[in-house]
Amino acid sequence: MKQIRVGLLGFGTIGTGVVRLFQNNIDLVRNRTGIDISLVRIADLDITSDRGVPVDPAILTSDASAILDAEDIDVVIELIGGYEPARSFVLRAIENGKHVVTANKALLALHGEEIFAAATRNQVEVMYEAAVGGGIPIISALKENLCANRFLAVFGILNGTCNYILSRMTDEGAPFAEILNDAQQAGYAEADPTFDVEGVDTAHKLALLVSLCFGTRIDFNSIYTEGISSLTPLDIQFARDFGFKIKLLAIGKHENGSIEARVHPTMIPEKYPLADVDGAFNAVRVNGDFVGPVMLYGQGAGMDATASAVMGDVMSLARTINAGQLPRTTGFGHMENAIRNLPVKPMDEIVGQYYLRFTAIDRPGVLAKISGILGQYDISITSMVQPDRHAAEAVPIVIMTHEAVEKNVRKALAEIDRLDIIQEKTHLIRIEAKLD
Repeated sequence: MKQIRVGLLGFGTIGTGVVRLFQNNIDLVRNRTGIDISLVRIADLDITSDRGVPVDPAILTSDASAILDAEDIDVVIELIGGYEPARSFVLRAIENGKHVVTANKALLALHGEEIFAAATRNQVEVMYEAAVGGGIPIISALKENLCANRFLAVFGILNGTCNYILSRMTDEGAPFAEILNDAQQAGYAEADPTFDVEGVDTAHKLALLVSLCFGTRIDFNSIYTEGISSLTPLDIQFARDFGFKIKLLAIGKHENGSIEARVHPTMIPEKYPLADVDGAFNAVRVNGDFVGPVMLYGQGAGMDATASAVMGDVMSLARTINAGQLPRTTGFGHMENAIRNLPVKPMDEIVGQYYLRFTAIDRPGVLAKISGILGQYDISITSMVQPDRHAAEAVPIVIMTHEAVEKNVRKALAEIDRLDIIQEKTHLIRIEAKLD
């Protein structure tokens, strides 16, 4: 039985999961591959803390070079996270002829082109199933199982922390800050949750999905990113009254030679399967020209689900090595000479429907002023909710629009918010009524 030797960089939560999987399922792994896949070295700055899994001290090291430069290591698993030293370590492993498995979406979103080009030069492969959707096999599906399709759109609920918070806000009517605190106490949210709740983590993952689906390079900074921290229980309740749920949605579309790439809170119809994705679960929905709509759903994060994806990549690489083959797929699933530079449509040019909640003094003529300004910017109203009048009190006025251009909506709201009848900045949530 051929032996494939694996080195692990990073012995944190996910690294611990990988070690557990090696220990618990190694017989299954070997039976399914016919290869002796062995974890022979683990590098981490902290090699003394108890992770709850038994590890031979002889394979632990605080020196990454013992993995990156070792001639007896075939596959390097990078679970350090962040940009540096992860980038330098990955490039060094590649230059030394080692295949790489990573869960580092931030690294690939910003430096993927450089890393994949280095892998091609050195005839090794970089695999990253765990970088998007945890245990959901969306990367391999796009690169292999569904690769005969032209993809029209991709939608994703890609951050378990945000989805957990929004699910509880929907079910319990509690405010964002209270549930965020609960999520931190329960371990669903980091002590500093900024990357999660402000949409950055989701945008990292969307960058990878857009490149895979549409065969284009994308500048991460061109992805419009908006988080969930400003959402209120009132907006969630009005959404339900109109037959919608609010999700932090990653949206990628390819149309007329350009792409849309955006992350923001989005109202989607309650009848859609994506609306039923609750708690810390993730889901990705793609639409191919031949296969039609396909949705993958499952654990989007966590020790075991992510370790499962990492090990799946290790097993795939072991089969490639065992067969004496060159890498079977490129990093972004397209040949280098076929990757394009499609322009990203500016957010101001996006056309969509909108939920608008105004907080206005309840007096005669208020609605006429608001609707008049909207009309000046070619924004028409599909439906509206206005509570019973309470003289001199500020009350919510909720309007759902027909399709309108984003820049027109922004200009109209800026004008409306300057009116003396408006008590606070208008709440805007975009609507995706057709996920195609």
